[in-house]
Amino acid sequence: MRDTVARERPELVDAALEVVGEDPFARADEGTAFAQPAIFCASLAGWAALGSPDGDVMAGHSLGELTALVAAGALAERDGLELVALRGRLMQEAGERAGDGGMLALLGAGAAEQANDLASAHGLTVANDNCPTQVVLSGARDALPAAAEAAQEAGLRPMDVPVTGAFHSPMMASAVAPFETAVARVQLKEPRVTVFSAVTAQPFADDVRQRLVEGLTLPVRWRETLLALHGFGAERFVEVGPGRVLTGLAKRTLTGVELVHAGR
Repeated sequence: MRDTVARERPELVDAALEVVGEDPFARADEGTAFAQPAIFCASLAGWAALGSPDGDVMAGHSLGELTALVAAGALAERDGLELVALRGRLMQEAGERAGDGGMLALLGAGAAEQANDLASAHGLTVANDNCPTQVVLSGARDALPAAAEAAQEAGLRPMDVPVTGAFHSPMMASAVAPFETAVARVQLKEPRVTVFSAVTAQPFADDVRQRLVEGLTLPVRWRETLLALHGFGAERFVEVGPGRVLTGLAKRTLTGVELVHAGR
């Protein structure tokens, strides 16, 4: 990620070092406190590599909502970076404070239909509804083995997610108040293009601050967001972040659309 940022937006490398206090690119694998600001910067660099186009509509998965708001001109870049760095640190600390939380991916046909029942039966939360064949559950780590066994019996393939906490679940509650305070301080402007919230699968309105805070504890409704974007008229989807995860999710959710990654 650092190479992309250094090539396309070198000033973001210095800004990230200043805001985080350490090199988030070198330590991105150590936890979300470093991964989130690194991904944010790499996503803006990928967008810059395309010429920073506005497009017709934007959206982001989890922390990507902040990237999308920056790209759309609703949020200043420096404010976005500071919020993302704080968000990552608070989520990591919340995971440590709440105890042994974890996440479990459910893969296979019918994952989206069966996820809510499996979550409810084992005291877990649907954290990421990513696509019809991939949903992630979140909650107490000691509840995950039984949920995994039940998922297997239902014909799904369970997979542990290597994270430091139960993200997008009530176990992130301690992060809410300090993040809400920080979000309240930043200036928001009218975006140049429509930006969708992955919390509601609808365009942000005058609820940006509320939705960003809710995103800590509520599910990422990415499958629904993709369908809503398509219904809005989107026919060409361009992923600007590192990797091609979102492109793959779109491929498994939508038909008859063009999928492009900024790296290509």
